[in-house]
Amino acid sequence: MLEQLKEDVWRANLDLVKYGLVVLTWGNVSGIDRDAGLVVIKPSGVDYEKLTPDEMVVVDLAGNVVNGSKRPSSDTPTHIQLYKSFRKIGGITHTHSINAAAFAQARVEISCLGTTHADYFAGPVPVTRFLTKKEIDRAYELNTGKVIVERFRQIDYESIPGVLVAGHGPFCWGRDASSSVRNALILERVAEMALKTMALNPKTKKLSGHFLNKHFERKHGKGAYYGQDSD
Repeated sequence: MLEQLKEDVWRANLDLVKYGLVVLTWGNVSGIDRDAGLVVIKPSGVDYEKLTPDEMVVVDLAGNVVNGSKRPSSDTPTHIQLYKSFRKIGGITHTHSINAAAFAQARVEISCLGTTHADYFAGPVPVTRFLTKKEIDRAYELNTGKVIVERFRQIDYESIPGVLVAGHGPFCWGRDASSSVRNALILERVAEMALKTMALNPKTKKLSGHFLNKHFERKHGKGAYYGQDSD
């Protein structure tokens, strides 16, 4: 199981390049084996073209390396905090994709302006608060995870599978590593659409609640009917 997870996480990291979500080493994907309590994540600062499944780093939920010769991503504490708090997720993706990062830097949530957004996010994509100086100095990456969890105290993380960390960039999650990358790609496209929409018409209204709910529920609700039964 662990070797398969390492392969899955490796492929998911390569998908970041495939989908144009990263340049250089600006991003990482992880996956978790809930039964074993182990997280597989990209090694820190390694070029994507040089990655192999064997180079994926395995850590426990305390952040200790249990398998791998390289240091894990510097964002590992953030990933671990999210796995501990969002018990139903199986994969996490962090990028600095241009449009989503622009919203994060501007500290502006991505409002639901159309059905493409509503198909995957059941409301606006939220922005965290800035970390305090103490939070940055003492445990920056861990506290990044904590401010994400704080932001989701009254938000369903399953129906809004992503967040914008103020001044930083997006984190997305899903049932596994691959689906977290998919949600990161969708978030980036939604952010791009929102920016262009507001440039064309700054007075664009948010999608109405019943319209938003219809599109989200037809894909993700109990009576979902989009796609095939095997999807």
